[in-house]
Amino acid sequence: MPAVEPQSAAKSKSTTKPMTGADILVEALVRNGGDTIFAYPGGASMPLHQALLRRKDGIRTILPRHEQGGGFAAQGVSRTTNKVGLCMATSGPGATNLVTAIADAKMDSVPMVAITGQVQQKVIGTDAFQETPIVEICRAITKHYYMITARDWREADDVQQALRDIPRIVKEAFFIAKTGRPGPVLIDFPKNIQTAALEGDIDWDPPMNLPSYHPERKKAAPEQIKQVLAAIKHSRRPVLYVGGGVINSDAADELTKFAKKTRIPVAMTVMGLGAFPGEDPQSLHMLGMHGTVYANYAVNEADLLLAFGVRFDDRVTGKLEEFAKHGKIVHVDIDGSEIHKNKEAHIPIVANVYDVLVSLNATLTDADLPQIDEWVKQCADWKAKYPLTYKEQSPHLINQQYAIEELWRQTKDRDTYITVGVGQHQMWAAQYYKFNQPKRWLSSSGLGTMGFGLPAAMGVQVAHPDSLVIDIDGDGSFLMNVQELATLHCENLPVKVVLLNNQHLGMVVQWEDRFMDGSRAHTYLGPIDRPEALGQGDGTIGETYPNFTQLAQGFGVKASQVRDKAKLPAAIAEMLAHPGPYVLDVICPYQEHVLPMIPGGGTVRDIIIE
Repeated sequence: MPAVEPQSAAKSKSTTKPMTGADILVEALVRNGGDTIFAYPGGASMPLHQALLRRKDGIRTILPRHEQGGGFAAQGVSRTTNKVGLCMATSGPGATNLVTAIADAKMDSVPMVAITGQVQQKVIGTDAFQETPIVEICRAITKHYYMITARDWREADDVQQALRDIPRIVKEAFFIAKTGRPGPVLIDFPKNIQTAALEGDIDWDPPMNLPSYHPERKKAAPEQIKQVLAAIKHSRRPVLYVGGGVINSDAADELTKFAKKTRIPVAMTVMGLGAFPGEDPQSLHMLGMHGTVYANYAVNEADLLLAFGVRFDDRVTGKLEEFAKHGKIVHVDIDGSEIHKNKEAHIPIVANVYDVLVSLNATLTDADLPQIDEWVKQCADWKAKYPLTYKEQSPHLINQQYAIEELWRQTKDRDTYITVGVGQHQMWAAQYYKFNQPKRWLSSSGLGTMGFGLPAAMGVQVAHPDSLVIDIDGDGSFLMNVQELATLHCENLPVKVVLLNNQHLGMVVQWEDRFMDGSRAHTYLGPIDRPEALGQGDGTIGETYPNFTQLAQGFGVKASQVRDKAKLPAAIAEMLAHPGPYVLDVICPYQEHVLPMIPGGGTVRDIIIE
């Protein structure tokens, strides 16, 4: 889809009553499409909150209970819509609490504008109360950054110029966040500029001043398209390896059209789930460390790897020199810095993957189709021989995989959005919940941030008030941002939480079991005098800590606990039927491991199946 500047071409000037810098910034947010902001107030951002209150007819302000929660909620909006997510915090600790969410957005290419209040210019650099150099802190984890300052804060003309610059800065921030490879933009806003009043006219749609930023849509040359089609025609074992770039460019439909016509099997990264229908027989599902055996086998044996919108992440490739070494690699990415960064491409194409797929679909003829009957059969045989499977630990215990399968059965026909924290539950959700549409799966994939699931779901529910939004979480991740239950209650957001509670940091426990002789090093989340803290005990989970049902109820959120497998379907149905937010505490065994598993730095030959 073509990049569009956030504002219309028509100029608009205002000569009404004088506006403060805070009012100008809020009005600029609204004019650039901002309709919701997750903002936590403080001393250096109070003028901005007063301005938001004055402009409440144009922008909804939601108070998260932690700035990090607000940052992830903003991602919930941007990851599931074509909007730029907005979050705001005060200076100092408020600003630093946004850092993790900003870094997360950078890693996963999420468009977001983060606004931070800053101390007055006259005390910047003096270690003033609640001062942090947030621009310097975030320099490496943002796509771009601004500090709105006057050249000389003592000069009235310089302050006026700073005020007139605000609409341009906001316009540029939205444009940069959304175009090219998406990412977060930081705007740091000193308090003296927030409170200063503009005299005279203001241009709400000024020209942008971005001389070194060229996000024009780069399209593949016709010769490159011909090269790709020739490689496809001569291949006998091709695989599509698709990632988040396909989803970010709204190319899922074009990808599906291309895959169905060529019959090439499709493997997806954790960021690419939903780019191709998970229930389609052609889907190989997820590849990589915890991907399916058949996806990893197919990539290992491929003679052509069509890598679309991916970055050859180490959790996918394992040992780089062994990854897809038998085949030719076509790598398409909008970011030229990703080409050849981790894996050499034989046909490198720096372009928007949507445009490349449109060109491929328009050019592809029956004469270009590969002869891959044997390969399709081989992939089907691998799927039949190595399906995702698990062993029940007892007839009564609730395996995490079963819980996700049952949740999928009860929700797959609804417009359902799934968010996750990070850990075992994240990988099981990626494996056992089949996504047939893009932008229905939200995972902190590059940074791997525990605590992502609940606030991200909060943002999704704000953006999609009539949809079913479920956070599949683990007890460790859930506790990281559990305070956002208060936001759900106070904002009437009916997010559902399926809490897979095993009382441990499950993924770390799995690595302890596999590679450290089962030695427990602070991975049990209960009291330290219990035997489980040392990896002892009989493996059963008795009284849980904390009591999540009481905890949720304390926030005004409906909650229940289920331990018996036979009672789980009814418990899920009750949760789904509840009109408000709900926490379902599902007690699960902590001995369960996420399989398959390729150890870090390993190869497909090292894959652990049981």
